[in-house]
Amino acid sequence: MGFTVAVIGATDNVGREILQTLAERKFPADSVVALGTDRAVGHEVSYGEDDVLKVQDAARFDFSTIDIAFSSSDPKLSALHSPRAATSGCVVIDMSGHYATDPEIPLVVPEVNGAALAGYKQRYIVANPGGGAIQLALALKPLHDRFTVRRAVVATYQAVSGAGKEAMDELFTQTRAIFVNDPVAKSVLPKQIAFNVIPHIDRNLDDGYTHEEWRLNVETRKILDPKIKVTATCVRVPVFIGDSAAVTIETEESITAEDALEVLRAAPGLSVLDQRAGEGYITPVEVAGENPVFVSRIREDITVENGLAFWSVADNLRKGAALNAVQIAEILASDHLEE
Repeated sequence: MGFTVAVIGATDNVGREILQTLAERKFPADSVVALGTDRAVGHEVSYGEDDVLKVQDAARFDFSTIDIAFSSSDPKLSALHSPRAATSGCVVIDMSGHYATDPEIPLVVPEVNGAALAGYKQRYIVANPGGGAIQLALALKPLHDRFTVRRAVVATYQAVSGAGKEAMDELFTQTRAIFVNDPVAKSVLPKQIAFNVIPHIDRNLDDGYTHEEWRLNVETRKILDPKIKVTATCVRVPVFIGDSAAVTIETEESITAEDALEVLRAAPGLSVLDQRAGEGYITPVEVAGENPVFVSRIREDITVENGLAFWSVADNLRKGAALNAVQIAEILASDHLEE
């Protein structure tokens, strides 16, 4: 006997990736249900190579029959259905960020703080971090354990798929329009994205940061260590899949590039490619469909006494979203729930 699983928001980018990842990793599920809004009801989504699921209405669904639910990346949809599912005894893995800062709800990257899942019973909700925080926490964890990270300065270069299928379509249509000399229209992103970069993701806050930048700060510190100071600039770039980050850290202990390289190579969830040659680093094109967070260009920051700079890239729909959530479900299934 296995578990019963539901995916709320099964037709969006992340929902489809969750279904694919569950099948690829052979999650022990007796049944999988695809849920969505009334507009998505009746649509079909793939589960594995052979199974096709028809989307059911999340608003009418009885979650008492479900063991684990993956809740949509849409905060409004998640806020509507996650509490109802959790109250029925179903464990919800929330993808929206809506519960990320709630002190009663674990915010988990399994390789970093998987033990926090022991607290899931407080609300029967577990928060899946944003892709930027997952990527950063995985890279910082081994460095923090060895050298104690005091401060991180981060610039992210985030794919349009993080803004949904409509943003991917907008990049495609704008690129085509430019090539055929048609007018360039925008409706999803705040400025033209084709052949451009936009230093603005999510809404603006009063202090000048965006909500995405605030979220990267708060989530990284909650996952790893509240004493770490984090500042970020988050940029949308004309890439379909794959988020990149340029990271500079300051540490309490003396750190060298060689020592950092050794520590990072031994860390779970990371893959290091640092050859200091023309192609000795990773780019977004190469990580699509890959599971690890990749680290390249590891070097000492010559402007501070104990500083390090590096480049990281990850598939934002996999480890940055779906894979991390499925790994949470795997730990819940093996260590906390009964089949």
